[in-house]
Amino acid sequence: MAREIEGAAGFDLRDPSIYRHWSRITIRFSDEDRMGHVNNAVYSVWLEACRVEYLYSLFDPSDELDTVLARIIVDFIKETHYPGEVDVGILMTAIGSKSITSGYGVFQNGECLATAIAVNVFFDSRTRTSRSPPDTVRERVLAEIAAARASGDADDAD
Repeated sequence: MAREIEGAAGFDLRDPSIYRHWSRITIRFSDEDRMGHVNNAVYSVWLEACRVEYLYSLFDPSDELDTVLARIIVDFIKETHYPGEVDVGILMTAIGSKSITSGYGVFQNGECLATAIAVNVFFDSRTRTSRSPPDTVRERVLAEIAAARASGDADDAD
């Protein structure tokens, strides 16, 4: 059994079957470092690309809502190299009064390369302050969490 990661809410982030949204990322030559593998900082860029694509699918432009990254924890499991592609999965795990928590898995050819947890704060881009999400956004995020739980993907022992 994989160790429980704070913020994962009982989901095994190494299991690709739990993710409802995926982004395919092409590994660039410039992503490698002098060790000859993809640099650890690049994983955060991949996670951001997946997160932004997914969150904008949940928000309506009329919401005038954005998010800012407040925390990210990445667990590196296996190295990877150029050339190639990776698939990044994202899953909402929690919503607070002004924040959301999301879980990630980075996979290549079915193998988990890394997992991550991120906390984003809802942000009003006009006033430049944190804010509560509109009810419609909260409902969409809660529906995503409920759908994942209903499919039996999370452990019952939260």
